[in-house]
Amino acid sequence: MLKISTQFDGGKVEIVEANDPSNILLKLPKDNAAEFRQWFYFRVQGVAYQNLRLNFINTAESAYPAGWEDYQAMCSYDRINWFRVPTTLENGILTICHTPLSNSVYYAYFEPYTYEQHLNLLGDSQSSGLCQIEDLGSTIQGRDINLLTIGNQVASDLKIWIIARQHPGETMAEWFIEGVLGRLLDHQDPTARALLDRATFYIVPNMNPDGSVLGNLRTNAAGANLNREWLQPSMHNSPEVYLVRERMHETGVDLFLDIHGDESIPYVFLSGNEGIPSFDERLHQLQEQFKQAFLVASPDFQDKYGYKKDAAGQANLNIATSYIGETFKCLAYTLEMPFKDNNQWPDDDFGWNGQRSLRLGEAILSPIYSILDSLR
Repeated sequence: MLKISTQFDGGKVEIVEANDPSNILLKLPKDNAAEFRQWFYFRVQGVAYQNLRLNFINTAESAYPAGWEDYQAMCSYDRINWFRVPTTLENGILTICHTPLSNSVYYAYFEPYTYEQHLNLLGDSQSSGLCQIEDLGSTIQGRDINLLTIGNQVASDLKIWIIARQHPGETMAEWFIEGVLGRLLDHQDPTARALLDRATFYIVPNMNPDGSVLGNLRTNAAGANLNREWLQPSMHNSPEVYLVRERMHETGVDLFLDIHGDESIPYVFLSGNEGIPSFDERLHQLQEQFKQAFLVASPDFQDKYGYKKDAAGQANLNIATSYIGETFKCLAYTLEMPFKDNNQWPDDDFGWNGQRSLRLGEAILSPIYSILDSLR
């Protein structure tokens, strides 16, 4: 018997009609306290060897309608191994066509990174002996906001901050952090050892645990888009940003990376700080040096496609990268990965996925190492 369910971590979809496997009608669900629609994650049972047609009939209401062009949905039988399945967009309806080989199958907008995985990542990192876990406080729904500190924590150390998943549906961001941590905590990796000899890393793997569990695309439990809260965060509306920002002011920041995913642009790219009031030749040279080293470190990165640069003095200081870059006069970048495939280096079977995000996280340590001498 056909059944669709979402009662699990990050699960979310609206069911309109689910009687005929060849014509299932669904809607993209909105965030719990906001109107953003794009994320979906659900389980289908009782349809082994049947030709499924899953039709999302409200793509016009989605936050990023262009995100569905050339998009292929993700699928898994065991929630460990994910692959792409044929997906089309026609007359505003997004259709997933798939014949499951088992009676239980999952479909998602992108490969999930669950709260259990998040907690396991914290535990694995702490067990390395190089990492300390700090509780900064609680989210609106009472989940922990954890900071991982790796390094000697001496005054002379460079202070490198990396945060991820301000937008909870951008799960590739936490896959990226897993890659960063895996390499940084490897006692045998010479780049990691050289970095930790001179720098302390402050890493927040998941800025928005409430939104992650709720299956939100962009907001926390209060409906706040955390990446628009940095100028005036509050414990009432955005405690995640408030508490992390307070800790940043205590430590200082020499390099800041904010890790995201982009729904529409099928490339890995960086978004810099050309629009902040204090942007100068030093920051320009730092940006260029970092980008050139990143191009060498990973063929998945490119610098041709991305966001339009802000005009001088026109940056939105509510955004994390702009606020941190302006406040600390430091190199600050937003890194974006695709929900679709990466057209720089496409993969028909898997597209961009968790493992590729993880490998990119490993690669980012090389450009960080290349600019250490220039950060101050």
